[in-house]
Amino acid sequence: MPRVLEPIKIDMDTEIFFNVRWEDYRCSCINHQKTEQKDLHPDHTMPDSLVLDNTAIHQKFFDRDEVDYEELGKQTNMEVISVSVIKQEPGNIIPRHRDMFHKITTEFPDRKSMKVRANIFLEDWKSGHYLEFDEEPCTHWKANEGYILNNQVIHLSANAGLEDKYTLQVSGFYYGNTLHKPTGQ
Repeated sequence: MPRVLEPIKIDMDTEIFFNVRWEDYRCSCINHQKTEQKDLHPDHTMPDSLVLDNTAIHQKFFDRDEVDYEELGKQTNMEVISVSVIKQEPGNIIPRHRDMFHKITTEFPDRKSMKVRANIFLEDWKSGHYLEFDEEPCTHWKANEGYILNNQVIHLSANAGLEDKYTLQVSGFYYGNTLHKPTGQ
């Protein structure tokens, strides 16, 4: 499968993504990464210091009645299956990983179309906010900019700043970097 890492910019009101009771959505992906992505970590282990307290995120999934999936699909050139926002508090990291698209694969186990995620920054970059794709740093972004990536892109996230970092995650089946939807699946 070819690697996909393409810049994206959306044009929409993102205020809805901030009006969330974040305390209801605290979680961590560290346990999944320890078991499902052992190949990414030396000696197939992760440091014991990576625990919920420093790998926590707040992730809220939005339903179709809350967010316009069709409009997001037009702007990201994908058939949107899920939309979520992650709030990452200062002092937290998401260690290097690849997106596995568990929710999409579970819902569409026989579908062979390329699964992708648009990772879109909801605010301008702030000091200490950091993302890395395939060992290349990503900083100084603008609100509503981001990247479309597939499961071939290894990435990580950190918030070493003093303010929360917010990213929109739009996931689904990619139509590619053309303006036309595919005729078959």
